[in-house]
Amino acid sequence: MANDPPTLVRLTGIGKRYGGVVACQDVDFDVRAGEVHALLGENGAGKSTLMKILSGDITDHTGEVAVEGAAVRFGGPVDAQRAGIGMIHQELDLVPGLSVAENLYLGREPRTRIGTVDAARMRGWTRDLLRRIGIDLDPRRPVGELRVGEQQLVTIARALSLDAKVLIMDEPTSALSSAEVERLFLVIEELRRSGAGVVYISHRMDEIGRVADRATVLRNGRVVEEFDARRMTADQAAEAMVGRPVRTLFHTSHGEVGAELLRVEDLVVHPRRPRPGRREPAGISLTVRRGEIVGLAGLLGSGRTELLETLYGAGSAGRRDGRVLLEGVDVRPRGPRAALAGGIAFVPEDRRASGLVLEHSVLANTVLSIVDKLRTAGVVVSRRAELASAKESADRLRVKLSSLSDPVGTLSGGNQQKVVFGRMLLTEPKLLLLDEPTRGVDINAKAEIYQLLGEIAAQGIGVLLASSELAELIGVCDRVVVLRGGRNVRELRTSEIGEAELLAATMGETAVGGAR
Repeated sequence: MANDPPTLVRLTGIGKRYGGVVACQDVDFDVRAGEVHALLGENGAGKSTLMKILSGDITDHTGEVAVEGAAVRFGGPVDAQRAGIGMIHQELDLVPGLSVAENLYLGREPRTRIGTVDAARMRGWTRDLLRRIGIDLDPRRPVGELRVGEQQLVTIARALSLDAKVLIMDEPTSALSSAEVERLFLVIEELRRSGAGVVYISHRMDEIGRVADRATVLRNGRVVEEFDARRMTADQAAEAMVGRPVRTLFHTSHGEVGAELLRVEDLVVHPRRPRPGRREPAGISLTVRRGEIVGLAGLLGSGRTELLETLYGAGSAGRRDGRVLLEGVDVRPRGPRAALAGGIAFVPEDRRASGLVLEHSVLANTVLSIVDKLRTAGVVVSRRAELASAKESADRLRVKLSSLSDPVGTLSGGNQQKVVFGRMLLTEPKLLLLDEPTRGVDINAKAEIYQLLGEIAAQGIGVLLASSELAELIGVCDRVVVLRGGRNVRELRTSEIGEAELLAATMGETAVGGAR
């Protein structure tokens, strides 16, 4: 049609194999000016491969890539960026030792007249970009000191600095709070008005209808459906993604809760060496009962992660006031080993950096926390016991893999997360601490994790779950404790509230019912 917006990029007949594995086969995909085109599919469906081809990360593929009607063949990411293609990767690719400004303009630093890096101008550009997405960070601050959510915002700012015609966003909200997500949506709307195109990859179905115009679903490397995203239902998308009806996502029925397991009373941490960006516990009180799933809600920087790390013995060193009681006994884990020995297990937010040794096998990663239990005569680790434990864990959690000897880094995000879960469950914990347990995993893996949580709770294990997904907190948890500024400010029964009420509580807005 003459009035249709021009096509910015078109991929035709795209194919890519990894040995005998088909990642993409005969895929057609396009993005128009001023459009947000959602790309959906389970982990391993081919989404990342397709976008790596468009962004120049993968060059040995079949099919054709055209930018504004002209066929192109990228030799690498730099070629794609010069053609106007930018990408925000799901897994953060920042340099921890460099500053925010240095990461934003790495390889593209502004120069003075004598050829040196113009640091002042670079910091000014950085402030402008960060202000554009509504965050206040010091451009000189090392990225390694930032929280995961803040690092995610830095990667978004870096992509915006390219002034791309087409911007690929791969799970851009996976580490963001609700307020930060809203700011990102405003940026996307600004990009749309400017005539840029956006490819939006997300497992959060509620986001797609709000932000996207079209949605294309991949399954097993092929296009299976295309929807009008504004009329598409979550059930339609989910069924197309998994190839079968999805009855319900939240399946955590686990019966009655038992006696009190964890009691935190006025917990305050005074760090010996304060770290910028951390929000240490500043007066937190809560309880978790046996067989109960208690959620932790709060905006970015509310102190959710710091609380879990403190309970696990992995928080900041320093003085601690208040009490933490597990089964009525005062506990002060001096480190993760002591926490595990005492019955406290932890699944961290960033599984790749903090939860796994990516180059090691699934087997090694699974049994890492129970090596001492597998020793014979207290010296030699039993290979047979290792294999039996790892196989039992992989079977129980339905980890998709070809061999236990596969490097865990080759698994999809959802299966990597299951390996971390499995390792922690092998320690036979009394209390399981979870930080964003479904971050960056597909809808099918989410459903399996939710079902697993129900099974864990049914065994009498207490669960303390921090999440930025409101639907997850309401659908999975019995109660939600809202944190703000390192303090608990509300406690809500999930049976009595909806997402709007929980969002208002986290943002300190309208009072909601259901507190106790």
